[in-house]
Amino acid sequence: MIALPDSPDAFRDAAWDDVVPYYDALAAVPLDATSATVEPWLAVWSRLDTLIGEAGTLAMIAYTGNTADAAKEQAYLRFSMDIFPKLEEQQVRLARRLLDLGWTRDDLETTLRRFRTDIEIFREANVERFSQIEELSAGYQKITGGLSVEWDGEAKTIPQLQPYLKAADRAVRERAFRLGANAYLAQRDELADGFDRMYALRVAVAKEAGFADYQQYCFAAKHRFDYTPADTAGFHDAVRRTVTPAVAKLLEHRRRTLGVDVLRPWDVGVDLDAKEPLKPFSTIEQFVGRARTIFSRVDGELGQQFALMADEQLLDLESRPGKAPGGYCTDLSFRGRPFIFMNAVGVPDDVNTLVHEAGHCFHDFATHSLPYTWMRKTGHEAAELASMSMELLAMPYLVQPDGYYTPEEARVAWLEHLEDVLSALVHIASVDAFQAWIYTNPGGADRDARDRQWLALRAEFEQGVDWTGLERERVARWYRQLHIFELPFYYIEYGIAQLGALQVFRNAVQDAGNAVAMYKQFLALGGTRTLPELYAAAGATLVFDAPTMKELVDFTMERIDALRAGADAPFAGIVPR
Repeated sequence: MIALPDSPDAFRDAAWDDVVPYYDALAAVPLDATSATVEPWLAVWSRLDTLIGEAGTLAMIAYTGNTADAAKEQAYLRFSMDIFPKLEEQQVRLARRLLDLGWTRDDLETTLRRFRTDIEIFREANVERFSQIEELSAGYQKITGGLSVEWDGEAKTIPQLQPYLKAADRAVRERAFRLGANAYLAQRDELADGFDRMYALRVAVAKEAGFADYQQYCFAAKHRFDYTPADTAGFHDAVRRTVTPAVAKLLEHRRRTLGVDVLRPWDVGVDLDAKEPLKPFSTIEQFVGRARTIFSRVDGELGQQFALMADEQLLDLESRPGKAPGGYCTDLSFRGRPFIFMNAVGVPDDVNTLVHEAGHCFHDFATHSLPYTWMRKTGHEAAELASMSMELLAMPYLVQPDGYYTPEEARVAWLEHLEDVLSALVHIASVDAFQAWIYTNPGGADRDARDRQWLALRAEFEQGVDWTGLERERVARWYRQLHIFELPFYYIEYGIAQLGALQVFRNAVQDAGNAVAMYKQFLALGGTRTLPELYAAAGATLVFDAPTMKELVDFTMERIDALRAGADAPFAGIVPR
C-alpha cells in the first residue's frame, strides 16, 4: 500500500515536511466501506503513528534526562512544538475520512467515538496555540529541572532533600522543607509569567472550539464520556465529608505520637514507628534487583516483563542535576516496550513510584498485541487504575529476604503507604478543585488571586497541620505540581483510580489469585471498552458519592489500625508465592 521506514530512527531528525507526505499518501488511498480495504489502511496508519510517536518519545526521554543539553532540548521542541501539534490535524483528516465511510467494527467502537469527538473540537487556529503551550511547558521543565539548593556545602536537587524530610531531628526536617519551598518561591514570578501565558492560550483554545470554558473543553478533549464536571464537584464534596476527617484523625495520632503541641508541615513525612528513616535500597542495582523478585511474586508473567525492561535498559531511575523532576512511564509504541523515568534517592516513596510506573508498563505490555495503536490507548482513569492497583497488589511482597524491608520495616512502610492513599485523595481533590476554579472563574487570570484561592482550598481540604506564618511556603506547593502547568485537569483521574484500586485491593484480601487474574484481564482490554466496563473487568466501579467513598475509607482505616497494633491481618488472603 505505502512503503514505510523500518525504524523510528528514520524520523529522528525529521521536520514536518518529511512527515506530511506519508499522511498525504494515506489520504489518497482508494477506500470503500469494506474491511478488505479499510483494515489494511488502518494498519499502515497505525504503524506510521507508532514510528513517529516513538521517535518523538525518544527525544522527550533524552531531554527530560538532561534539560541542560541544548541539542536535546531542540530535538524535543521540534517534535512537541512543530510535528505533534500538526500531526493532530492529520489525525482528524484521516479520522474524518474513515467515519465518512460509515465502516465500523465492534472492538473499535470506543476508538470511533474518540475520533468523532476529536473532529468536533478540532480547530486549525488552535494548532499554533498548542505549539506555544508546549514551548512554555518545556520552559517549566527547564526551570524546575535546574533547581538546586546548598546542603552542608553540597548542591542538592529538590528530590534529593526527601531523605532529610524523614530525619528524626525536627530541625533538620524544617530546614529541608524550607529550602525546597524557597527554591520554588525564588522562581515564583518567572513560573507565574509562564502560567499566565498558558492560561491565556488555553482560554483561547476553548473559545475557538466553541466551549464556555476550558474545563468543558478538557472534558471533551480527554474523552470523558462517562462522567461530568458535576460528578467531579461531587467527588470534591465527598472527599471533604469522608476523607478529610479521616486524614485529620491520622494527623492527630501523628501529633500525639511525636509529642508536639502542633503539627507543622515538616512533621508529616517522618516515620512514627521507625527509629531511623527507612532506607529500602542503597544502589540502583539493588533497587532494580529486588523489584524483579517482587513483581515475579505478584505474577510470573509480570515479573518476566519487568526483567525484560531491566535487561534492555529501559529504566532511568536515579536523581541527578539537570534531570527533569517527577516520574513517568512512557510507551515506545513501535517496538512495544515501555520506559520508566524517575528521580530515586533511596526513600520508601521511590519504591512506591517504581511499582506505580511498573503498573503502567504492564498495561503497555498487555495491549501491544491489539491490532491498532488507538485500541491500545486508554483514558488516564484506566491507566492510573493499572498503576495504583499494582502499588497495593505488590505491598505484601515488599518483605525481605526478597523485598526491601524487614518485617517490622515493612509494617512501617505499609502504614505510610495506606496513610498516603488517604492524604493523596485530599491533595487530588484540592488540586482538581483549584484547576476548576482557575478555568471557570475570571480570577484565574490573576496570579495573586490564584495564590489566595490555593490557600483557601488547602485550608478547606487539608486539616490537622499548622501552617501559621508559612503561607508563602504553602503557596509554593502548587508551583511544584507539574500537572497544573503541563497537563491541566489531568489529576482527578488519580482520585478515581485510587478508589478503584482500593476495590481491587479489597478483592485481593479475599482472593489474591482471582484479583490478579481480573487485573490482567482488565489490562488486556486496552481502550476497547467503555470506562465503566474496564473498571468492572478489574472488579471495581467508578466512585463519586460519599457513601461508597466512606466504605473504602473505613476499609483503609481498619487496615491502618490493624497495622498499628502489629498485626498482618490487613493482608489475610494474600499468600506470598
